[in-house]
Amino acid sequence: MATAIARGGPSGAGAGAPAAPPRAGLVLVALILVAAVANLNLTVANVALPEIGLAFDSSQTTLDLIAIGYSLGLAGSVLYLGAIGDRYGRKLLLVGGVVLAVPASLLAAYAPDDGVLVAARLLGGVSAGMAYPTTLALITALWSGPGRIRAIALWSGLGGAITALGPLLAGLALQHFWWGSAFLLTLPLAVAALVMALILVPAHVNETTGRVDNLGGVLSVIFVTAVVVTINFAPVPGAGALAAATGVAALAAGSGFFLRQRRARSPLYDLRVAARRTFWVAAVGGIIVFGALMGAIFVGQQFLQDVLGYSALASGLAVLPAAAGLVVFAPVSARLTRTRGSGFTLLAGYLCCLLSFLTMLLLWRQHSPYWPVGLAFAFLGTGVGLAGPPASHSLTGSVPVDRAGMASGTADLQRDLGGAIMQSVLGALLTAGYARAVAQSVAQAPQHQQITTSTVNQLEKSYAGAEAVAQRYPQYASQITAAARSAFLAGDQWAYAAAILAVLLGAALVFFLFPRHAAEQRLLARYHAEDAGRRPARSPQAGDGLAAPRAAH
Repeated sequence: MATAIARGGPSGAGAGAPAAPPRAGLVLVALILVAAVANLNLTVANVALPEIGLAFDSSQTTLDLIAIGYSLGLAGSVLYLGAIGDRYGRKLLLVGGVVLAVPASLLAAYAPDDGVLVAARLLGGVSAGMAYPTTLALITALWSGPGRIRAIALWSGLGGAITALGPLLAGLALQHFWWGSAFLLTLPLAVAALVMALILVPAHVNETTGRVDNLGGVLSVIFVTAVVVTINFAPVPGAGALAAATGVAALAAGSGFFLRQRRARSPLYDLRVAARRTFWVAAVGGIIVFGALMGAIFVGQQFLQDVLGYSALASGLAVLPAAAGLVVFAPVSARLTRTRGSGFTLLAGYLCCLLSFLTMLLLWRQHSPYWPVGLAFAFLGTGVGLAGPPASHSLTGSVPVDRAGMASGTADLQRDLGGAIMQSVLGALLTAGYARAVAQSVAQAPQHQQITTSTVNQLEKSYAGAEAVAQRYPQYASQITAAARSAFLAGDQWAYAAAILAVLLGAALVFFLFPRHAAEQRLLARYHAEDAGRRPARSPQAGDGLAAPRAAH
């Protein structure tokens, strides 16, 4: 198999080291295909949410959990699993994750209730946490120099496009089958990915021999999970105690994780590396960019189906401009990153994301034609296509190659934690705005005193809940659905405004704190020199995370 590639130079090119592995094209296809299993699963649930809500009479909060469950499972586990892959074998973890995706998809498709469906989505996220970070870690270890930038651009652009295509493929399935069919789409992809990974992907490429910080890993899982659950339940009436408890758990686990990483001999997350400007600014910037993509698809799919009355297939087709933007502008992003720097390219992506959410805020209305919908998604795909590659490249270029799992885990957190947080925040604001508008409509109704408390609760629960009430009272069906649409439009305005604020804050962070192109190159060269000097300074010892990496075979 491929030989190990030593890291060297600002972009990871070592003196005399090959810029790519043997059969580079096929290896990259295999890694992208493995990543596609995770990318597709991220968004297929969004199109099915209205049908799931009707099938299980689910609340908006439960629908939010179904939507973010996959991201939550992935984000919560990705740092820990990335470290395990660095130590025990990235290929082993990759293959195990693809295998586990099969029963997770089957459980989701045939879930008897929405609680089991949430659990299945979490399990699927954990399977993705095993496989997905390994793909970027292997790209980091196997490619160097400009070849790595191009490989990351393809990985990021095609991965994002597959994420955006998820609603279309799910819509096609829902045209002919039940809601569970959306979760079966990844099965043939998983089989193909498994075969190619077993045959083509090399094993043990620049992996460390140090111990895994298991305590730090457990704390990271608790911290990320508690943060997302707190955000999701904070606005839910009657869930204040749960949100407070998970908030305290997040604070305790986060503090414990930070202290552990400062003191551990072989930390799960090297805070020295994380403090590098090219690392942490890119990490935060990427969280907002990828979160914008996931949040927009999450709210947008419900808007298209619930407000505009699109079918599942039509709502999936509506997202195609986003997929096109991701594919077309990922190669452009690679060129801009090489010639103008990561910061410039990130800001260009932020500008397009800002234009996307402004279009949603100002032009998405109850009887909107398609053009503002397509325009918003085109801006969004262009923005993520431009910003995704430099964010991932900055992370992988800032770490020693034997800690590639840390960089790839952070890159995954950009998308998955960003997606979970943005979907939770936008979903929470959508829920709060929707419930507030419904309550006002009920209070202004001529016969509001005759409306029972249980009916009001059902109306406030979600748009699907309002549809269920409309079916029970057909004489008032048109008024109920009209009020629910108006309430949804009130809630989604809150969500789009919050997304605009997040994008502006991210752009300000990159503009003021990320180094310009020449300074970025000097910093990456300095970081490489520091890492190269630190590795041989200490001989490998038991429990020492600075032990020499293993070669590929």
